[in-house]
Amino acid sequence: MAKELKNILVNHIHDKHLLDFSESYFSGRLIDIGCGSKPYKKVLSSFIDVHVGVDHEATDHDKSEIDVFGTAYDIPVDDETFDSAICTAVLEHLEEPGQAIRECHRVLRSGGCAIYSVPFIWHLHEEPRDFYRYTKYGLKYLFEKSGFEVLEIKPLSGFWVTFGQMFIYNIYRFNRGPLRYIPVIPVLGLAIQCVSYVLDRIDKSTQWTWMYMVVVRKI
Repeated sequence: MAKELKNILVNHIHDKHLLDFSESYFSGRLIDIGCGSKPYKKVLSSFIDVHVGVDHEATDHDKSEIDVFGTAYDIPVDDETFDSAICTAVLEHLEEPGQAIRECHRVLRSGGCAIYSVPFIWHLHEEPRDFYRYTKYGLKYLFEKSGFEVLEIKPLSGFWVTFGQMFIYNIYRFNRGPLRYIPVIPVLGLAIQCVSYVLDRIDKSTQWTWMYMVVVRKI
């Protein structure tokens, strides 16, 4: 519950953009790379016909939604099997991101689109499997090198949402002992998110974004 409360704003922003991009670019059969518990299954059902989730057998997530066991480097399906692909907050955990992007390119049909969400400013997480952070220029290079046409690279926030989110994660370090039974920090975290959202709407600079959403097409 604490994790959900401290991520309400960034999850809302991320999911809103994912919904908008999915409506514009997704269709047919979709591969969900690093699907975990398939959190976007219901949202994406309006735009696609089939949702196939792939994840590795050693995942810490619930395995009940995994349709195919594999890795981002080796998806056990034929070439050009899917019309669409999604990969959210996975690329930073892969030692060889270029190899994973090429594998996505392989399984997509010509003209098929993929949506990735990738962090730029974020704390260490899921350690020790946390390897990279990406600029918009690095993302453009990686995807074009792998044969994709880059359609969109969208920064999801400015300074205030990013700073507010980092501040919230920092104060949650003290949400232990007696403080766990008094909702001071969760309430403070919600207040910070509200203020951060308003300030981000006023100050629209995006060079401090916490995350990019990338839309690419196989050519």
